[in-house]
Amino acid sequence: MDKNWEHLTAVEAHPDIVSGAWVFRGTRVPVAALFENLRDGATIDQFLEWFPGVQRQDVEAVLDYEVAILSAPTAA
Repeated sequence: MDKNWEHLTAVEAHPDIVSGAWVFRGTRVPVAALFENLRDGATIDQFLEWFPGVQRQDVEAVLDYEVAILSAPTAA
Protein backbone atom coordinates (compact mmCIF):
# COMPACT_ATOMS: atom_id res chain seq x y z
CA MET A 1 0.00 0.00 0.00
CA ASP A 2 1.36 3.38 -1.01
CA LYS A 3 1.60 5.94 1.79
CA ASN A 4 -0.58 8.64 0.24
CA TRP A 5 -2.23 10.80 2.88
CA GLU A 6 -4.10 12.85 0.27
CA HIS A 7 -7.07 10.47 0.17
CA LEU A 8 -7.39 10.39 3.97
CA THR A 9 -10.17 12.86 4.83
CA ALA A 10 -9.07 13.15 8.46
CA VAL A 11 -5.99 15.18 7.52
CA GLU A 12 -5.01 18.03 5.25
CA ALA A 13 -1.91 19.94 4.22
CA HIS A 14 -1.75 23.53 2.99
CA PRO A 15 1.40 25.59 2.52
CA ASP A 16 -0.01 28.40 4.68
CA ILE A 17 -0.96 26.14 7.62
CA VAL A 18 1.92 24.94 9.84
CA SER A 19 4.34 25.30 6.90
CA GLY A 20 2.52 22.64 4.88
CA ALA A 21 2.77 19.87 7.48
CA TRP A 22 -0.03 17.32 7.60
CA VAL A 23 -2.54 18.47 10.21
CA PHE A 24 -5.85 17.13 11.46
CA ARG A 25 -8.55 18.60 9.19
CA GLY A 26 -9.88 21.92 10.41
CA THR A 27 -7.09 22.37 12.95
CA ARG A 28 -3.49 23.48 13.16
CA VAL A 29 -2.54 20.30 15.07
CA PRO A 30 0.17 18.38 13.21
CA VAL A 31 -0.43 14.66 12.76
CA ALA A 32 3.15 14.19 13.95
CA ALA A 33 2.03 15.50 17.36
CA LEU A 34 -0.18 12.42 17.74
CA PHE A 35 2.68 10.02 17.14
CA GLU A 36 5.08 12.01 19.31
CA ASN A 37 2.63 12.03 22.21
CA LEU A 38 1.86 8.32 21.85
CA ARG A 39 5.59 7.57 21.70
CA ASP A 40 6.07 9.50 24.91
CA GLY A 41 3.40 7.46 26.71
CA ALA A 42 0.25 9.56 26.30
CA THR A 43 -3.09 7.90 25.69
CA ILE A 44 -5.47 8.84 22.91
CA ASP A 45 -7.81 10.31 25.53
CA GLN A 46 -5.00 12.52 26.84
CA PHE A 47 -4.13 13.65 23.33
CA LEU A 48 -7.76 14.57 22.67
CA GLU A 49 -7.88 16.49 25.95
CA TRP A 50 -4.70 18.39 25.13
CA PHE A 51 -5.81 19.14 21.55
CA PRO A 52 -9.58 19.75 21.83
CA GLY A 53 -10.06 20.58 18.14
CA VAL A 54 -9.06 17.06 17.09
CA GLN A 55 -11.85 14.52 16.73
CA ARG A 56 -11.55 10.94 17.97
CA GLN A 57 -12.70 9.55 14.62
CA ASP A 58 -9.88 11.44 12.89
CA VAL A 59 -7.27 10.01 15.28
CA GLU A 60 -8.71 6.53 14.71
CA ALA A 61 -8.67 7.04 10.93
CA VAL A 62 -4.99 8.04 11.02
CA LEU A 63 -4.05 5.09 13.21
CA ASP A 64 -6.10 2.65 11.11
CA TYR A 65 -4.41 3.97 7.97
CA GLU A 66 -0.96 3.48 9.48
CA VAL A 67 -1.83 -0.06 10.61
CA ALA A 68 -2.99 -0.86 7.07
CA ILE A 69 0.28 0.43 5.63
CA LEU A 70 2.37 -1.52 8.14
CA SER A 71 0.31 -4.67 7.52
CA ALA A 72 0.50 -4.53 3.73
CA PRO A 73 2.93 -6.87 2.03
CA THR A 74 5.95 -5.15 0.57
CA ALA A 75 7.02 -5.52 -3.03
CA ALA A 76 10.06 -7.70 -3.50
